[in-house]
Amino acid sequence: MSASSSTGDGHVALGVMPGSWEQAVMMSRYQFRDYLRSRRFILMMAIVAIIGAILILVVAHFRPVALIGSTTAYYGTLWVGGSEILIIFAGIIFGGDAIAGEFQNKTGYFLMGLPIKRWSVYAGKYLAAFSASVVTLLVYLVILLAYGTVWFGASIPTVALLESFVLALLYLSALLGTTFLFSSLFKTSLYAVLVVAVMFLFGFSLIIDLLEGLVGIEPWFIVTYANTVIAYPFSGVPEHIGRIAIQDNPTYFEGISIMLAYFLGTTGGGLALFEREEFT
Repeated sequence: MSASSSTGDGHVALGVMPGSWEQAVMMSRYQFRDYLRSRRFILMMAIVAIIGAILILVVAHFRPVALIGSTTAYYGTLWVGGSEILIIFAGIIFGGDAIAGEFQNKTGYFLMGLPIKRWSVYAGKYLAAFSASVVTLLVYLVILLAYGTVWFGASIPTVALLESFVLALLYLSALLGTTFLFSSLFKTSLYAVLVVAVMFLFGFSLIIDLLEGLVGIEPWFIVTYANTVIAYPFSGVPEHIGRIAIQDNPTYFEGISIMLAYFLGTTGGGLALFEREEFT
């Protein structure tokens, strides 16, 4: 980081150290640019294209009435299901080695030698991973909208889609927070990626099934239980059963609160670990 900052008239004031937030923004800008030029971004776009193509081909071939019967059913099913999968892949691909890579690739030895605070590095990398993941979701949404016009023309459930998109971003924040936590915990990217992948693809679902089916406890503390609220703008809020019989559903407040708690807790925990780590 250069010890200089911009003044209001566009000139550069030498000898003035950028503030912590300025450092974080600069870090996120450069990291985001690296993401866009990397193979992982190409891989992520390929995953988006494959998922979008599979869904479109299935709909075009089978023409299920449950999907093409209304815009709410179409976007509610394809957007919600596809976005949840893409958020997991994006979080793993862009955030898995965000912190662990600094130790594994030894780049942290040079980065930490600069006059920059660690929380600025952490925040900058988080913002870059979040931004790259949002680009992924937007590309997928554009694919759905483009194909949706074939069936429904310009008819789009704009309000429901916007609300669901905001809830998906909250889920993305929680997942990235968890990813960064494990990326800070391990000094090897592979471990962080594997742990997060297993947790969000299989582990949490298995725990929810066990709690609901065998123990009869509402899994309110599992983030993948809370992310079902992403579908509520399309499907409506289902009845909330206090103590489950077969399956429970979180309320809007519960779902948002759980995802927000995961975001704050895991992001803060990952930052605390990163602050304590020594580059020796």
